[in-house]
Amino acid sequence: MKSLFDDLSIEVSRLTTRSYSTSFSMGIYFLHDRLRDPVYAVYGFVRVADEIVDSFDGYDQTYLLDKFKKDTYEALEQRISTNPVLNSFQKAVHDYNINYELIETFLKSMEMDLQKVDYNDEKYKQYILGSAEVVGLMCLHIFTEGDLQKFEELKPYAMKLGAAFQKVNFLRDLKDDYHVLGRTYFPGVDMENFSTSAKKQIEREIEDDFQYALIGVKKLPASARGGVYLAYVYYRSLFNKIKKLPAQRVLSGRIRINNGKKFGLMLNSLVETKMNLL
Repeated sequence: MKSLFDDLSIEVSRLTTRSYSTSFSMGIYFLHDRLRDPVYAVYGFVRVADEIVDSFDGYDQTYLLDKFKKDTYEALEQRISTNPVLNSFQKAVHDYNINYELIETFLKSMEMDLQKVDYNDEKYKQYILGSAEVVGLMCLHIFTEGDLQKFEELKPYAMKLGAAFQKVNFLRDLKDDYHVLGRTYFPGVDMENFSTSAKKQIEREIEDDFQYALIGVKKLPASARGGVYLAYVYYRSLFNKIKKLPAQRVLSGRIRINNGKKFGLMLNSLVETKMNLL
């Protein structure tokens, strides 16, 4: 029975999410249970593509990403894949009418990571759109469950939230992106002389994204609000920690929130959501 393989497929996507992100895993846990599996499916898909371009050094990453892209479209067309992550992803795409254009835009941003890109403002916005904003829109399709009017209302907020998360990731991973992967996403920033003023300018941009995104988080259906708010709280806490650090400290190592702190944030956000204090 194919249902057994479908169960295995979503379990693989669930395990992928939990292995790579405790923050998103906890956020997904606080979604309504009917929304969890499709969001796991989206995250699993995004994570595998990201690992191809980030972690598969020494292999033919261009070939692997191209194959992953072809396999993705074949899975969408055939409504099945022997790749469990793609099998669960295609089901989520079809069940929630996720626009194929979002998938194409995401994969194009992954292709950018295989090239040496000199990020100006235009290319920076293009990368943020593909790597983060459209992922937020994939999830929004799931959260709004076919309510197109609600989707259109919340679309700009979902994009800003995805952008805020990605920009925080850029700051968090500054050292590895620059020294290991040779990437500099922020346009016009001299990483050899990463300054306090450059850091503050980036932080102002992220602050604006967070403030705007929170308006949309509050407008989400109750089935999704708690989980998304928890992810927001986690990233906001990480951002606040980064803001307190000098520029060179951010460039010298990855910044983290420990599990104890995450647990406290989880409890606080749960109380705020339950008591409608957002």
